Amino acid sequence: MRKIEKAMCLAIGQRKSWKESNTEVVYQPEVTSNERSCIEYAKVFLFGNHIGTFVYSANRFDVNPVTFAKWPTNTTKSRLRALGAKV
Repeated sequence: MRKIEKAMCLAIGQRKSWKESNTEVVYQPEVTSNERSCIEYAKVFLFGNHIGTFVYSANRFDVNPVTFAKWPTNTTKSRLRALGAKV
């Protein structure tokens, strides 16, 4: 696993947003109010493209199939594999 991928996984584990070079994690805490409810998740971006989402309540990483179909590069695959995706 590359250094940037370790930092990406650490940010997700620590529930915080993070950005380095071409990779970004955007953390969204759980929000519950009278008007809306939102689950806790972290979106992962590569070169500004959403490649997947980690859903904390399900302890699961979901690959964005649209982005992966458009850019099935070695870098995209490496980031997804670092997060436990089977690609």
